Amino acid sequence: MNFHRRLILRGLALAPAMPLNAWVRPAGAADKVKIGFLLKTMQEERYQRDKAAFLAKAKALGAGVIFDSANNDEQAQLAAFENMLSRGAQAIVLQPVNTGTAGSMVSLAHKSGVRVVGYDAMLVNGPLDAMVMQDSWAVGKLQAEAMVAWLKAKYGSVKGNVVLIRGQPGDSNANTMSSGVLEVLKANPGLTLIADQSHEGWSPDKAMATTENLLTKSGNKIDAIICNNSGMARGVIAALDAQGLASADKVFVAGSDADLVNVQYIAQGKQAVDVWKKIDPLAETAVEIAVKLAANPDKEPKTLIKADRVINNGAVDVPTLVTPVVLIDKSNLDSTIIAEGFYTHKQVYGN
Repeated sequence: MNFHRRLILRGLALAPAMPLNAWVRPAGAADKVKIGFLLKTMQEERYQRDKAAFLAKAKALGAGVIFDSANNDEQAQLAAFENMLSRGAQAIVLQPVNTGTAGSMVSLAHKSGVRVVGYDAMLVNGPLDAMVMQDSWAVGKLQAEAMVAWLKAKYGSVKGNVVLIRGQPGDSNANTMSSGVLEVLKANPGLTLIADQSHEGWSPDKAMATTENLLTKSGNKIDAIICNNSGMARGVIAALDAQGLASADKVFVAGSDADLVNVQYIAQGKQAVDVWKKIDPLAETAVEIAVKLAANPDKEPKTLIKADRVINNGAVDVPTLVTPVVLIDKSNLDSTIIAEGFYTHKQVYGN
C-alpha cells in the first residue's frame, strides 16, 4: 500500500504543540519514565547507530530504556514486546518485523495504557499513536532519478533493463520505497523492468542469488539494479563481481542506508549511489516523542506532537514526523557524509 500517495498535510489542523524538550524533567528525577525500543533486527550495520543514538538521547532526557531486537522474526518480536510491557515500559518505539500484523501489538499495548510510536516502517491496520520515519517514497524516487541520469549519460537516452530488489514481502517500507522507483519507471517508457523481486528478511544472500539467476537468464544484459537497502545491494554487487560487472561504469547499483561498505564501494567505483538516511534525527526524535507520550498518558498524541504529515495507515490517521534523506554518489561523498562526520575520510577511502 502506498501511503505516501495519500498524505494528508494537516499542519494547521493539528492542535498547537509545545516544543518536544520544553516539558522534560532533568536526568535523575524521581519519576523517571521508562520507554522500550524494539528493532526488527540488528542485521544491518546502521542499526548499531540507531541504538546508540537512541540510548544517548534517552540518557540526556533522563529516561530509562528497555532495548531489544528480533532477528527479523515476527514471533520473537511479539515475545520481546510482551516482555517490555511486563517490565513496565510506559511507551514503546517499534520497528515492526511484519508491518501487516504488528497492529495487534499496538492494541495489546493500549490495553495496558501504553502508547506505541512507529519507527522507520509504518505498520498497517493498527491504532498507532505516532510515527517517526524517513520519506521512503522519496528514497525510491531519488534512486530512480539518479538511475535515469546515469543511463542518459551512458547511452544518450533513457533506455535499458532494470531490476528492482525489494526487502521483506509485503513490508510497507519496502513497498513505499519501491513505489517511488516505479513512478519514475512509468514516466520513462524506454526502461524495461525485467524483475521486481521481494526477499525474506531483507537477505543479502537471497538478493545475490536473485541477481545471479537474472544475469544467467538475461545473458548479463542488465543495466541497472535498485535495492531497498544497502545490505541487499552488497549481495547484488557480489553477484556482479563474479561476472566482472561490479563497476559503476557497467551496471548502475543503488542501495539505501549508506552502510560503510557501500560507501566504500561508491568511493571505489563499484556502486553508483546510495541513500543516506540520517540516523541521529530519526532516533532522537523517536525518543523525544516516546518520552512525551509516556509522561502525558491522559492526553491525545495529536495534541502533543507537531506533525509534519498525517498518514492514514488503514486504521487511523497517524501523526508523523519525517526526517531527511540524502542521495550520495562519488561526487559528493566528501561534502555530505564525511563533512557531517557520519564517516571519516580514512574510513571511506582507507587513507
